Amino acid sequence: MPKKADQPTKRLNSIAEDVRVHLDAKHAAREQALSLCRAALRHSANAIRAVHRADFAAAEDLLAQARSLLGQAAEALADHPDIFHAGFVHNAQKEFAEGCLTLALVAGRPLPSPADLHVDYPAYLNGLGEAMGELRRYLLDSLRRSDIDRCESILAAMDDIYSVLVTMDYPEAITAGLRRTTDAMRGLLERTRGDLTIALVQRRLEDRLDEFGRKLPS
Repeated sequence: MPKKADQPTKRLNSIAEDVRVHLDAKHAAREQALSLCRAALRHSANAIRAVHRADFAAAEDLLAQARSLLGQAAEALADHPDIFHAGFVHNAQKEFAEGCLTLALVAGRPLPSPADLHVDYPAYLNGLGEAMGELRRYLLDSLRRSDIDRCESILAAMDDIYSVLVTMDYPEAITAGLRRTTDAMRGLLERTRGDLTIALVQRRLEDRLDEFGRKLPS
């Protein structure tokens, strides 16, 4: 009699169990990292608000917490690089970089590098671009306070940032959408330049009118 062939699906249950153990671990790591990144995003956003209130100590504390959370997320995903690069970690790193860079630019401190912040290069560059939006907000606030010198220094910083970003001419898959960010920042930069120019012209006109008024006979 011919020998009975082994059943093809004999090992299926054990294979399925191995797969299930792996996917359970991956899912748990993703959920943990996702929660940590959401918290890091909140801390970074609140840090930016603190910067605009000139509460630099609070901003530093919030950013330190965000850094710790991102470190925990990276550790949770150490064995799952596919999830690490899925997108949500990049977004959290970008917001964290934006907060750190905004703090440095507004407080007049040296810019931290990607290595200083422990973030990927695309997240850093996109965070740098997003920081230009926060600089515009700070410039407009300074303009309302008639702090023209500060406005001009902030505009110069925005110019410098844009000049660097526009040279990063690489595929979107490498820079995580930097080209779109840079294009948006170009329009923002020109609007800011226009706002400041109009304010300066108006201020000079007011000064001349005041000077003319003082020269009139009483």
